Parts: sequence; structure tokens; C-alpha cells
Amino acid sequence: MPTETNTHGTSEAAAFAHPAITEALQDLERRLEANTRVILGITGPPGVGKSTFATCLAAHFGPETSVVVPMDGFHLGEAVIAGTELKERKGAIDTFDVGGYFSLLQRLKSRDEDTVYAPLYTREIEEPIAASIAVPARIPLVITEGNYLLNPDPAWQKVRGQFDAVWYLELPADLRQQRLIARHVEFGKEPAAAEAWAKGSDEANARLIQADSHRADRILPWS
Repeated sequence: MPTETNTHGTSEAAAFAHPAITEALQDLERRLEANTRVILGITGPPGVGKSTFATCLAAHFGPETSVVVPMDGFHLGEAVIAGTELKERKGAIDTFDVGGYFSLLQRLKSRDEDTVYAPLYTREIEEPIAASIAVPARIPLVITEGNYLLNPDPAWQKVRGQFDAVWYLELPADLRQQRLIARHVEFGKEPAAAEAWAKGSDEANARLIQADSHRADRILPWS
């Protein structure tokens, strides 16, 4: 649970003001009272704000209680996808190392190592970087966010089995696409290419993810 010394600004308070999110937070705090590790998955289509939500959630609980481990650290590297059709679909479900992600979650779930190191994906170079996030055993809440946490494929269902809960985030499609286009431009795409990617590859992934929203423990509005 948040400690008395943990302070978070009005931005986090405002972000979590929706009754459905408040209720979800209360349920999460009750889970943490059991003094066991909780692994929480945050999912939703591209551009919905998963990373922002996870960051706000970690700020709410504080660094002594929580750490964020993004699924994006398991993007296949450029050495694997360069020159293949996967390069043109980067971000699709088959462009991730699902087995590696599952293995990491198993280690985090067992909580029998002093520290587990997780990979981080950096958009500046569009590559995963190994061993960039430290997860000490004393941290009770691990927040992991990614696109395909609810997918029914057997390999992804094994991933789903490692979570104590998965929350699905919703956002109006037009706003979500606007955010995606702006993000692609920020990281180097020309505006026309950014729009084409957001309305093409990203939107195809979004439809796949949205089809599994009913599998979530909670569906939360997030703006």
C-alpha cells in the first residue's frame, strides 16, 4: 500500500479520479495487504496510454512498493527482423519473444532471487536493452504493461497465468490515433508515414487486442 511518506501530485490524483479506477486501486491495495507479491498486467490497444497509466500507478504506490516492467522489452531485435516482413509489422503479436517474457514473469512470480533484471525497450533506438530494470525481491507490486496480455493463443495464455489481475484500458479511437500519430512523428517518422502506420499496422493490432477485452478483470476508462 502507499506509505505515509509517499507523496504524489495533483496530476496523479486527477488521473485516478474516475470511480472505476478508484475502485480498482482499492482492490489492489487490499491484495497488497496479504504481504505477497502481486503482478498486475495493464493492457489495451496501441496509443491508449498504457505506459502513462503504469507510470502514474507506480508513482501512486512509490518506489519502495512498486516497479514497472514493460512487455516492450521483449520486442524482437533489429538483428532478427531486419530484411524480413516482420520489420514492416513491428509491434504485431509475432514480433515479440513471448517465451522470454513468460520466463521473466515466472522468475518475478517465484520471488526467490535477491534481484531480477528485466529488459527495457527504448524508442530512441527502437531496440530492447537487456538487464536495464532492477526488480528487488522486497518489492511487492510488479506492474507490467503490453498489448497482448489477454490473447487466447496458448503461449500468451501461459503469460496470462502469471498475473494476479489484468486491467484493460479504453480510450476513444480518434484520440488514441491522434496520440499514436504524434508519437510516431516524435520518434522520427514523417507525418504522412506516421498516419499510415497508425491507421494501418497499429490499427490491425488494435482490433486484435480489442477482441480480447472481455477477458480482462477490469475495463477502465483512461484519458
